[in-house]
Amino acid sequence: MTILHVSAVKNWGGGENHIENLCFELKATHPEVKNIVLCVENGLFHSRLMKTDITYETTPLAYNLDIRFSKKIIAICKENKVDVIHIHDPSAIALCIIADKLYSLPPFVFSKKTSFPIKKKKLTLYKYNYSKIKKYFCVSNETKRVTEESIYDKNKLITIYHGTNLKNKSAETPFLLREKFAIDPAKKIIGIIGNHIRAKNFETLIETVNIIINEEKRTDIVFVQIGNFTERTPELLESVKQYNLEKDIVFLGYTPNASNFIPQFDALLVTSQSEGIPQVIFESFYHKKPVISTSVGGIPEIIEDGVNGLLAPKHDPKVLAEKIIHLFDSPELIPSFTSISHEKQLSLYTTTIMAEKTLEQYKKIIDGKS
Repeated sequence: MTILHVSAVKNWGGGENHIENLCFELKATHPEVKNIVLCVENGLFHSRLMKTDITYETTPLAYNLDIRFSKKIIAICKENKVDVIHIHDPSAIALCIIADKLYSLPPFVFSKKTSFPIKKKKLTLYKYNYSKIKKYFCVSNETKRVTEESIYDKNKLITIYHGTNLKNKSAETPFLLREKFAIDPAKKIIGIIGNHIRAKNFETLIETVNIIINEEKRTDIVFVQIGNFTERTPELLESVKQYNLEKDIVFLGYTPNASNFIPQFDALLVTSQSEGIPQVIFESFYHKKPVISTSVGGIPEIIEDGVNGLLAPKHDPKVLAEKIIHLFDSPELIPSFTSISHEKQLSLYTTTIMAEKTLEQYKKIIDGKS
């Protein structure tokens, strides 16, 4: 069985981490499955793949519908007798459709990794309902619910949680946060991991920090944010300056293996306004770090407020601040939260489980049963 994974994303994020984990797991447990990744030439994902033993190909993507990308898909399918094309982002769907119009490709599956609704535009609906797409792998039940609104054949949708890879855990980092930023040992470090994109809503993060530091006058908490800078970054940094929070929140920018820093956190904070389920939450479950998050996407499916974490509505920095203060003012909650989350993660949310469920769907498609 040969699977072609198609990614048209130039950055590195949770979606690309999912591709890596899937390829690693299938190679370890089902070596008869050959995985090939096609990614954007000279992108961050390309740089990452160069350091792995994953089989990959690259091609330029100068604009959204760059025909060179579609031609590369065809070439790989011809040369490797691909059985299934696994599409990992919306841009890649269009590129695969163009390739299929030029040369009849094998069946597609598409991983829906966010809870963004699909726009009800004619061309968008055509793309997402393209006949070659045999299955939609949704990262959460909420993602599945939202996606169902725009997919004609509801039977094609299935939920497959991603989880974390238990085989590659590491706490090795190029530096220690407390040493590099001279953070007082008495202060709690709240970590935030994510690229500076609209979905992560770091405007709410800064408002939350402002409430805790400037309004509540807390001096025992510091925030460290890790993720790619984007065109949104200058405005975020300006807000930090306006609130005089330069010593209270650190923006590290892109840092390889960001999840390795989680053991140095005292808690993880998620301020997103839209999500599937962030991979970083599963990583925090593994490392037994408490999570405070907005209740968006599939997050309430894995965190029950007050049971194994704390949840707040999106766009509500006041409640997020209250939850953070409550956690550190009630430290007895932390062992219970982290123990329950860790057990859930090991039994339900691992990349081994994800890979087995994904492989089952590949086989059904190849056998013509899906």
